[in-house]
Amino acid sequence: MINRFLKIDWVLTVSAALLLGLGLLALYSISTAKQGMEMNIFSKQVLFSFIAVAVAIFFSIVDYHYFQSYGNAVYFITLGILLAVIFFGVSIRGTSGWIGVGPFHIQPVEISKISLIIFLASFFSAKRMELGEMSKIVASLVLSLSMIFLVIKQPDFGSAMILSGIWIGMTLLSGISKKNIVVLFFLGIFVVAFGWFFLAPYQKERLANLFNPQSDPQGSGYNVIQSIVAVGSGGMAGKGIGHGSQSQLNFLPEKHTDFIFAVIVEELGVWGAFLVLFLFGVIFYRIKKIAISAKDNFGYLIAVGIMIMFFLQILINIGMNIGIMPVTGIPLPFLSYGGSSLVSVFAAMGILINIQSRGEKGSDLPVMQSY
Repeated sequence: MINRFLKIDWVLTVSAALLLGLGLLALYSISTAKQGMEMNIFSKQVLFSFIAVAVAIFFSIVDYHYFQSYGNAVYFITLGILLAVIFFGVSIRGTSGWIGVGPFHIQPVEISKISLIIFLASFFSAKRMELGEMSKIVASLVLSLSMIFLVIKQPDFGSAMILSGIWIGMTLLSGISKKNIVVLFFLGIFVVAFGWFFLAPYQKERLANLFNPQSDPQGSGYNVIQSIVAVGSGGMAGKGIGHGSQSQLNFLPEKHTDFIFAVIVEELGVWGAFLVLFLFGVIFYRIKKIAISAKDNFGYLIAVGIMIMFFLQILINIGMNIGIMPVTGIPLPFLSYGGSSLVSVFAAMGILINIQSRGEKGSDLPVMQSY
């Protein structure tokens, strides 16, 4: 146990802790706007942080190979929860994606991201010798689409995008042939083009405002405009903690969740943005090292899946903060307010530490090298 503790990737751990600290600092700055609540957002996030760290410790201790044995069970339990959310979930801002537990709301879709990663890692590791390559791809797609469909029905288009990206990324990195990569590429273009006709009007407006938010500055373009103003007004050094005009005067909507990055840049400036991006870069570098050094295909694919999940959430969230991605309600890992998101992120960190601490790569090469 002591040896495994000493082998923990402390660079990864400290980077995650620093990002969590930055998030708490930003939430402390804006929590004054929530005075009068029994527990303000900062206090709740501190509580969520303790729970998240406990979850990370748990997942870092339990052998991650157990997840491979129960990958199918994890998938079907998650599917059942997502189905229950549609019928019995609590609706917040038009999305019935929460389950009420006392004063808190749990968002199962955040857990589903980790569940899908575990399931796909288990599926690709176990099925690569049992199924033909195209059969494996089709089977994984159908199973993943079942989960994605239930998320869209909430409706949560942003999380559905993340789940879709996880499937695409893990499939491409599972060792499939170049021919099937080309097939998937053109299939993806077809799905994106065809999917436009199934988007709700407000979703189409968000995509349209990506190119011209000024077309509806008081409506669908308001969030993006205020976020861009906040980011731009921070300058190099920022306005100081608690002195961001856009966030403190409530011009910036959803400042504690969707637009937490804009708060950080407004108050800490370009240097604050650089620090956030640098820490994310360190985390990606360490996850890559963990994936390469994983001793089996299952660990490799889990690490790859977590990296894809983080990358997509960071890309979409920061992108919508600076006006280059549509507003989809995707939280920024470690930084955005929300217990479900934070616990999910730290569960992923615990699994990564687990994979890393269990030794170097053995004779079982990663899937992408096994074909």
